[in-house]
Amino acid sequence: MSPEKKTFSYDSAQSTGTWSAFLKSITSFKGDISTLTAPPFLLSSTSLIEYSAHWAEHPEVFIAPSKEPNPEKRALLVLKWFLTTLRQQYFSRSEKLGSEKKPLNPFLGELFIGSWLPGSNDVGETTLISEQVSHHPPSTAYAIRNEEHGVELQGYNAQKVSFFANVRIKQFGHALYKVAPPGSSEKETYMITLPALRVHSLFYGSPFVELENSAKIASSNGFIAEIDFLSKGWFSGKKDFFTATLYKESGGKEDPIYNVHGQWSGNFLIRKNMEEVDHWDATENTTTPLTLAPIEQQDLYESRRAWRDVSNSIRKNDMGAVSRYKARIEQAQRELRRVEKAEGREWKRRFFNRIGPEDDDATVQELASLLGFAPNLNCDKTGGIWRFDAHRAAGAQPPYYEIDGERFGLTD
Repeated sequence: MSPEKKTFSYDSAQSTGTWSAFLKSITSFKGDISTLTAPPFLLSSTSLIEYSAHWAEHPEVFIAPSKEPNPEKRALLVLKWFLTTLRQQYFSRSEKLGSEKKPLNPFLGELFIGSWLPGSNDVGETTLISEQVSHHPPSTAYAIRNEEHGVELQGYNAQKVSFFANVRIKQFGHALYKVAPPGSSEKETYMITLPALRVHSLFYGSPFVELENSAKIASSNGFIAEIDFLSKGWFSGKKDFFTATLYKESGGKEDPIYNVHGQWSGNFLIRKNMEEVDHWDATENTTTPLTLAPIEQQDLYESRRAWRDVSNSIRKNDMGAVSRYKARIEQAQRELRRVEKAEGREWKRRFFNRIGPEDDDATVQELASLLGFAPNLNCDKTGGIWRFDAHRAAGAQPPYYEIDGERFGLTD
């Protein structure tokens, strides 16, 4: 944890003053405001690392492209899957909590591991491994796999937070969705860019997130999808509106195959030649819960166990305890970084490897160029290019790290 962070002490009688001081610090701060520590009463009880799970909370939609033999329709299913993830990623928390809360910043090496178990359908098991792979800059990597259907998603992201009338969050990194078409052992690759975010209504004490600018998906089978986010819909007059097009790279955006429009937090329609071919209503499609190991069986570095005391204190509204337990973890992390620096080594990642641009897959490099990424994939903004190591993950069981709880800051 960065020693230069500005922190705010909390006392129930001083909460209004603390909140005002925090808002003032945001408006006057130059640079990445994520380096500011929010007052404890603004914190979510969930670590940011858990957000990786939102990519696959509809497992049947996640694996649907693997069943589609038509390349055009398969590319559409990938676009549909991506759109169905947005409500969970950027809307569900403020809906559940009444307003957007600041997630806990993951510490280096933090893990979030679980699976979506097979149900009564033929979806099979989908597994998740997420790891905090960099602290300066903060970057989270994740891998979601369904081996039965040959579907894999991996990626990593970091965020830069700034203030200009509203809080704006620029996301760095990308996701790679890979799927083997029916009857083929060759996998297609879909490279996905991440949208920018804007936090509204912060000064009114009820912040919520909207998406802005655009996201793109480029595939190795020659299809491109572009999603444009609008704060207020041109047609609907509602927030969270978007329009999307899917087209063949050779044909260009002016010759779309499919058009999609609607609310990413609600429902949207998919049309081909102005005829509706599919739709999605996020309010009617329930998510599948992620199954985690019981707390007592988790590694000390697994998120729910590591932040247990902090999260429980947030739920109890015991902000003094929040500050104490949170500081304990942060201090232990600072000590670990000090020891590593003194010994001339760095933290060893458990499930992901840092690679150079020259070591990346040639298909990924081609798609990155098509999407306008810099040759180094902006790796300076994410602490590196991070790729999942399936061999190191095979059969992995806790404890995942050779480190005792006292050095980490947790003892049982």
